[in-house]
Amino acid sequence: MEFAEMIRTGQAQAELLRGPEEPPLRGTLCITGHHLLLSPGPQATPDLWLLLLRNVDSIEKRVAGDSGTITLRCKDLRVLQLDIEGVEATLDIARSIEALSSLESVITSFPFFYRPKGLRLGDAWHFHPPECYYKRVARETNAWRLSEANEDFSLCPSYPRAVIVPRAVDDSAVARSARFRQGGRFPVLSYFHAPSGTVLLRAGQPLTGPQKRRCSEDEELLRAVLAGARPGARGFIVDTRSPQAAKQARMTGGGTEAKAAYPGWKRLHRPLERGRPLQESFVRLVEACGDLEQSMDRWLNRLESCRWLSHVKETLSTACLAAQSMEQEGACILVHGAEGTDSTLLITSLAQLILDPLSRTMAGFQELIEREWVQAGHPFQLRCAHSAFSHARPKHEAPTFLLFLDCVWQLGRQFPLSLEFGEGMLLALFDHAYASPFGTFLCNNEKER
Repeated sequence: MEFAEMIRTGQAQAELLRGPEEPPLRGTLCITGHHLLLSPGPQATPDLWLLLLRNVDSIEKRVAGDSGTITLRCKDLRVLQLDIEGVEATLDIARSIEALSSLESVITSFPFFYRPKGLRLGDAWHFHPPECYYKRVARETNAWRLSEANEDFSLCPSYPRAVIVPRAVDDSAVARSARFRQGGRFPVLSYFHAPSGTVLLRAGQPLTGPQKRRCSEDEELLRAVLAGARPGARGFIVDTRSPQAAKQARMTGGGTEAKAAYPGWKRLHRPLERGRPLQESFVRLVEACGDLEQSMDRWLNRLESCRWLSHVKETLSTACLAAQSMEQEGACILVHGAEGTDSTLLITSLAQLILDPLSRTMAGFQELIEREWVQAGHPFQLRCAHSAFSHARPKHEAPTFLLFLDCVWQLGRQFPLSLEFGEGMLLALFDHAYASPFGTFLCNNEKER
């Protein structure tokens, strides 16, 4: 279906209410295939108000007399009100917005139609493929190599084409380790900490199952990790599930690393919430913030009961544990939960932010986001399909990336001189992760992109 077939009314006269601190904006409202525009007219301010329709999370419409009101609740948590002249125009515009904002096909999104004037392709300084990070690692140690065993994404669809693995392990062993890990997510290097010579790795859970299966190649890979670190190094496996959840996963084919099979590695359980409970916590937080008539005591009770700050605290505590183990105890760290695409990336990226000064610069933080979230296979399309206002029943939505941004903001509050970027950068990332106006966060992994 063409965009034009979904637009019932191309334009109407409307007044936009953006919030109590901003004056109303009146003019001509227009709908395109991807945007909602309001032009104030020649006699008013020349600024053109623009909203990406992909940013709309829910829409409510009311009609009274010869006019109507449309309330748009956006994924970036803005609430906008449009007062439109004419009942029929109101209903037609509401239906058009509903149709255009709910398109699920990625190829119908704005980045596929955006053609900026004067576009010139130059050096892609802002892209950070795995090869770039490997060059930094290679300057510090020769214990690791760049493997292209996943060049055609046959081993792991959620990993990039090239990954960093121990030099002592060949690609055939890597392939067998991939078959032993959920989603093919075999252990790969996430960060090399030069001061202590230790490494941070991420993976999916081992598929031990009820029979407690083993994989000699997977065991060999983790032995090679310790052998390539400093002499006498030990390792910690940080499992982001509770012991009960890990035990239950074993009954359905998943599991944990057996202590006897992985000498030198000790398993630590640091349960972090994920999936629907995290999404529900986010929804309750937004509801509490939107209630302006409650007393301070009631507000604090609702803030505590939504448990969002508890998630922030537990996440930062786990990331600090990983960072402290590498820095002060000289231990290697392997992080995984179940799939290894949510809480795992949360911990590895925050630990790097704590340990690595380069990650706290503007360019380094952009590289961290690309390497540890975009390339590492966080399913943005599934997790960010809806925000806190949607009336749809949540399926795969979870604000894991938003939780990461909140944790970064908390670190910035505690150490205000340590970050080269501020709140504006974090808000822009939040907006782009949910609306993706430029395509950086489209799809769920590198293979789909």
